[in-house]
Amino acid sequence: MAHQLRWQEANETERGDAPFRRQRDALVQQLAAEGIRDPRVLDAMRQVPRHRFVDAALQYQAYANVALPIGHRQTISQPYIVARMLELLLAPPQPNKVLEIGVGCGYQTALLAHLVPEVFGVERIQALFEQAKANLRPFRFANVRLKWGDGAAGLPEAAPFDAILVAAACAKPPAAWFEQLEPHGRIVAPMGDETAQWLTVWQQKNGQWVAETVEPVRFVPLVAGVE
Repeated sequence: MAHQLRWQEANETERGDAPFRRQRDALVQQLAAEGIRDPRVLDAMRQVPRHRFVDAALQYQAYANVALPIGHRQTISQPYIVARMLELLLAPPQPNKVLEIGVGCGYQTALLAHLVPEVFGVERIQALFEQAKANLRPFRFANVRLKWGDGAAGLPEAAPFDAILVAAACAKPPAAWFEQLEPHGRIVAPMGDETAQWLTVWQQKNGQWVAETVEPVRFVPLVAGVE
């Protein structure tokens, strides 16, 4: 993906985005200080310009470690939580094919594109789906495929996946997600309701799917269907 990074750096200079790089570097340093250890994740966070994925009026906050609204009652997640989920996703065995449930504005998709050979994404809100496509188009990622659809149903036509990364909370992963995973696969998702949620990793142990809770989080709820 070196050509993508060179293209990005050139365009940052041409578009006057270079000052944001200093802010991005500072954010990466903050994430490392808060416990993000995987150098692959830190490098991806350093390379992907978060300000390109938020409204122009919010770009001054793009590298604050906070969630930001992206419209349609949705948010771009806090950078620390994004990085933490990516670390959990990349734990051995390294996934080669990942499904992202809840593409949103496309920021996490861009990070995945730097980390995983094949990235598939599903977004249920058509306006956000179009927004994500527009945001990702300048990067020319050849390893990303997006679909407007019901994330609760997964993406059976592209299964099986090595891992599923979810950006919406539910009480328990839908059966379709487990059915679309390789036996060695994992789900990284927020579990819970509006009162309490935990970042959770699901993996098979002795032939059974087992959930490991990691830390408290706050996400929008998983909603079935499309709009």
